[in-house]
This record gives sequence, structure tokens and C-alpha cells, in this order.
Amino acid sequence: MKQSLFGLDPNHRILVTGGAGFIGSNLCDALLANGNKVVCLDNYATGKKKNIAHLLSNKNFTLIEGDIRNLKDCETAVENIDYVLHQAALGSVPRSINDPVTSNEVNISGFLNMLVAARDAKVKRFVYAASSSTYGDSQELPKIEDRIGSPLSPYAITKYVNELYASIFSSTYGLETIGLRYFNVFGRKQDPKGAYAAVIPKFVMQLMRHESPTINGDGTYSRDFTYIDNVIQMNVLAMQVNNKEAVNTVYNVAYGGRTSLNELVVLLKKYLSAFDSEINQIEISYGPTRIGDVPHSLASIEKAKKLLGYQPKFGIASGLKEAVNWYWKNLK
Repeated sequence: MKQSLFGLDPNHRILVTGGAGFIGSNLCDALLANGNKVVCLDNYATGKKKNIAHLLSNKNFTLIEGDIRNLKDCETAVENIDYVLHQAALGSVPRSINDPVTSNEVNISGFLNMLVAARDAKVKRFVYAASSSTYGDSQELPKIEDRIGSPLSPYAITKYVNELYASIFSSTYGLETIGLRYFNVFGRKQDPKGAYAAVIPKFVMQLMRHESPTINGDGTYSRDFTYIDNVIQMNVLAMQVNNKEAVNTVYNVAYGGRTSLNELVVLLKKYLSAFDSEINQIEISYGPTRIGDVPHSLASIEKAKKLLGYQPKFGIASGLKEAVNWYWKNLK
């Protein structure tokens, strides 16, 4: 007998917006493996068709090529849906600094469209991707959900506004919402290419090519790097929890550990050297600190443990091993 995904009922019909993206496609994979019917809404702004190509023949998978900035697309996507996992967004602090208008249109107007559509379709719960960027200039460590600072980028503003809108829709319309503040998620299918590529896949690709990665700043900036399977666990738990205290709020999604960029590169070189020993000799370059970057990030995950029963299975070392193995097999 197949083991269920953290006890998730396979009869639930679930919409994953941004389902062709890094996190969204991993959610689609996990939910379909559990036997759920999954609808994916994506316009491929950052998602990739190849991430879901293997799902198109699955009778339980429905692809809607649409844009969350179009309310009609959102309304079509939520028809007969039990739960929404809203992942669609334009990520990246630098992208939002270069083009704040488009980030606002997608991340705020698009988010509002999805809330309206979910409310009108009477979905059971709206679980959405929030962001650790909401903590802004707060220097407190670890980051605790109810204490935030001022935003440091247009992207951070958009993700904070998402939380405000979700709260209003919960209190005014009775729509159950849960926000998941992701902390530097990494893992299989994360795109290493493009101007706004995340640091781990970008560095992996460069090291595999025997190129010297460039660290922004002196490498002492640190992050709570979070493996994709921990994120899947949190989304599933957020859908299922039926404790009233646990809904209409936000949670940190992280491992609860801090790794500097210098430490990260040492680990990447170590694990990649198992495939190619020359990688261990590659030197690292250093460049200017990026505008809008938060120096340090570390999450408290006590709230998620207490109210959702969250138990992250992957730390930075075990997660990086998994990710490096995937990249070596799929990108070499």
C-alpha cells in the first residue's frame, strides 16, 4: 500500500499556481504521486515547460496556460478546487529593483486576483508563498513571525502586502489563508541560468564548468538555506491542519540553521569533487555587495513545529548532497 504524503487525502483537488516553476513543479510531482488531482496555472514567465513535460500524460494533471494578472484565468483555474497552493510570483530582489512595476503587477495585483477567485469559488484554504524578505532591516536573529522590520526592496514590499491582503480576506470574507515565508529554498529543478538565478544552482553550474564563482561581498553574509522537500512538507501540512489557532497566519519555512556564503562554497566544492576532483582547486572571486541584500537570515521554526507539526528532514549538508547529485545527472 502506498504511503500517503504526510497523511494528505488523495481525493483533494489542488491548484498550484506557478506550477511549472521550481517550487511549483516539485509540489505538482509530490501531489500527483499521492494520487491527488492537480491543476497547474502558469504563463512561463519564470517557469519552464520542461519541468512539467513528464506530467502532461497524467490523467490527474491539468495544465492551464494563463496569467494571474488576468482575473478570468484565475477564475477558470479555481473551478472545483479544494485547496490553492499559490506559488506564482516574480521572485528576486534585483529584478524588483530593476523593474518594480512588473513585480508589483504580478505579486500584488495578481495575488489579489487569486484571492478574489478563491473566495468566490469557496475553496477550503488558500496557502501562499510568502517570503523571508518581509523581515527587511530587522537585525534580530532568529527571525520570529510576529516581529518584522522595514522592507529593503520592492520585492519585499510586494510580499508583505500579500500578507496584509490575506489577513483582510480572512477577517472580512472568511477565506482561510496560510502564508509560508520561504527562506532561500534550493533543490532539484531550480534554474541555474539567467540574470536572477539563485546562488546555489548558479554556483553549482559555474563549478561544474570549472569557472570561478563570484560571491557578493566578503562571503560572511549568511542564509537559512532550505531544501525543497522541507517546503513540500510545509505546504502539505498547511493544507491539512484543522486547528483554528494554526490558520489565518504566517509561518517561517526553513531548516533553522545559518550558513555563510563562504561555508556554502566549501560544501559545494566538497560534494562536486566526488564527481570531478579538479573542482576542489577552483578559487572563488569576490565582488561588491548587492543593493537590498539582507546581511544575515536565520529562521525560528518553533511556531511551525508547534502548530503544524513541522519536522524538517533535510539540513544544509544532506540537502546539498541531494541537489548536487541531481544537478550532476541532469546538467552535466
